[in-house]
Amino acid sequence: MADIDLASIETVDGLDVKGKRVLVRADLNVPVEAGAVADATRIERVLPTIEALCKNGAKVVLLSHFGRPKGERSPDTSLKPVAVKLEELLGAKVLFLDDCIGPEVEAGVASLKDGDVALLENLRYHAGETKNDTAFAKQLAALGDIYVDDAFSCAHRAHASVEAIAHLMPAYAGMAMMAEIEALSAALEDPKRPVMAVVGGAKVSTKIDVLTNLAQRMDMIVVGGGMANTFLFAQGIDVAKSLHEPDFVSTVKEITEKAKASGCEIVLPVDVVVANELAEGVETSVCGVNEIPSDAGALDQGPKSIARLKDKLANTRTILWNGPLGAFEIAPFGEGTYALAREAAKQSRAGTLISVAGGGDTVRALNMAGVAGDFTYISTAGGAFLEWLAGKQLPGVAALAGAKAAARATVA
Repeated sequence: MADIDLASIETVDGLDVKGKRVLVRADLNVPVEAGAVADATRIERVLPTIEALCKNGAKVVLLSHFGRPKGERSPDTSLKPVAVKLEELLGAKVLFLDDCIGPEVEAGVASLKDGDVALLENLRYHAGETKNDTAFAKQLAALGDIYVDDAFSCAHRAHASVEAIAHLMPAYAGMAMMAEIEALSAALEDPKRPVMAVVGGAKVSTKIDVLTNLAQRMDMIVVGGGMANTFLFAQGIDVAKSLHEPDFVSTVKEITEKAKASGCEIVLPVDVVVANELAEGVETSVCGVNEIPSDAGALDQGPKSIARLKDKLANTRTILWNGPLGAFEIAPFGEGTYALAREAAKQSRAGTLISVAGGGDTVRALNMAGVAGDFTYISTAGGAFLEWLAGKQLPGVAALAGAKAAARATVA
């Protein structure tokens, strides 16, 4: 990632935390339905860090946002249901505090014994959080002796509990944070080559920076979804009713030129699955990209395209995946995505491929294909994952990288 020495980031590995108050920034912004956590994936990701700190005698104080309350309290943006789920997963009592700063919170934290865990209420109940306010960060920092950031999915936000606080106290990366940084670095900064990026989704306009950065780093980029239609349209192909963005033809041509100059191959479909509408059970047919009927649209890559991708994947050593190849949410338009996912999973299991994937739709598609567990690494981050792929500096990661000298001076 741009201008950041990732090797300078200190980790919790081997850190002496006995008797110390450790503030852990987690991303516990999980789906809650009918007052209960519906998907605990993000909680599960931070458990190893919490458990290791507790085992080593720390007093763990968890910080997180939840939803977008914009400085106002509301029952549906409380972290209380998360505390209940966290207790269940940890198999230990979690002290839930009704705020994240103030005398009552200070008293609650002071009551913790070595190995205890507390969860503070939603950080975003205070406007200072999203404003990256130093005064608010100082109030948070006063609650602990050490800061641990284990929320990569929030690292792209310059918020008080992510950026400002890391400059106020010894700051370290948690296990999940380091796993994410190492996985993305392995796929993007110094990958085993050849390296393939799969970039899909509906619109080129949402991933211009990602495509531009990857075009100068990858050996090939497989373009899928509606984005592929815009690339085909830029080549003068009539994509008929297919979703595409005519206003971004010049952008696509610039990305293509950058890729060509860098020796990166842009891989587009040669055949597509078409239909008159995007609906379950609709009649479909397969045709070459030059033969799309005027009353139809391309909704997935065809069998020849998938066979071609499998051939290319056979010689690939790293795959970085963000976005589906087709409208996978509706059958049968997920078959292209699932077929490539299964092949990537097979090679990952065989140890011949490093596979890193991220983004909500991507993870959902890999789960639907039944292969998410076979990928080398699955990122739960959304915006942070995309910004890393775009080569942008993430404030949360930059703050940790810059904290090394301060951490050593304070702890020594």
